Amino acid sequence: MTDQTPAVATYDGPRRILSGIQASGALHLGNYLGALKRFVELQDQGAPVFVFVADMHAITVWQDPAKLAAQTREIAAAYLASGLDPAKSIIFPQSAVRAHADLAWIFNCVARLGWLDRMTQFKEKSGKHKERASVGLYTYPVLQAADILLYKATEVPVGEDQKQHLELTRDIAAKFNNDFGVPGYFPVPEPIIQGPATRVMSLRDGAAKMSKSDPSDNSRINLTDDADTIASKIKRAKTDPEPLPETLDGLNDRPEAKNLVAIYAALAGLTREQVIAQFGGQGFGAFKPALADLAVASLAPVTAEMRRLMDDPAEIDRVLKDGAERAAAVADPVVDEVKKIVGFWRA
Repeated sequence: MTDQTPAVATYDGPRRILSGIQASGALHLGNYLGALKRFVELQDQGAPVFVFVADMHAITVWQDPAKLAAQTREIAAAYLASGLDPAKSIIFPQSAVRAHADLAWIFNCVARLGWLDRMTQFKEKSGKHKERASVGLYTYPVLQAADILLYKATEVPVGEDQKQHLELTRDIAAKFNNDFGVPGYFPVPEPIIQGPATRVMSLRDGAAKMSKSDPSDNSRINLTDDADTIASKIKRAKTDPEPLPETLDGLNDRPEAKNLVAIYAALAGLTREQVIAQFGGQGFGAFKPALADLAVASLAPVTAEMRRLMDDPAEIDRVLKDGAERAAAVADPVVDEVKKIVGFWRA
């Protein structure tokens, strides 16, 4: 916790960690390194970990209703295949806990319009025709705040691109506590941003984030790709003609090389400095095969377990149902108390 957020000092509840991934499209290497791998590390640190499938966030843009449930199961399968243990972590679909929507509405009335106007991701996602975007796409950072504060999460693993949304969550928590005279009721959560690959970039453009919405499948490594496909994508990844530098500073103006070094470091559990010490001075003809072998070795077990789980949806559904019940047991009393705090009628 930091000295800049006094409300944290008065919050004396337990440490809790929360995060989630949208149920929209196939997961890729960026999700694995930036989120899944980190979730697994966090679940063994002694604090409760809440990991949800963000299906409510997913429908801020059109989703095929026939596919949405399957996408939810696929995200859950990826959680489990990556090593999340439902005995240690609470894994659940966002929409299965009704308190998310209840708290989001209350927070819509706490958040200020000017705060949302400053959210850069809405501008990026809505493009040139923001009047055609859903209201949900505009207000989803408020729902995100509800997701976090509903469980009184004190820490949130986020990528660099989500820091602004977490700042909004912190603002909402502080304003609610202040407006309703309940100092310390909600914690002011801290971001967890760490590791060599918190922002994995496209294999075709080192200046663009790896994304499941990119029209080029070669821009990403999907968690469902087989070994040959992974090796082929890495072999064809965009690079420059120079060998890898002898020092980390030599990567500064080489985005594609910097991205591949960061991916290797994250998969191998090394620092980028250690990767440069090992491969500095070598060309990509030597580095890419080593990276491909490492990626295949790291992802093949995850892919195999995901496929096994997807062939047994009943097993996934059991985990999600149990997780939703455990999440609701924490969330429902919070939203009930919040309704009392804001003055809603109670019988």
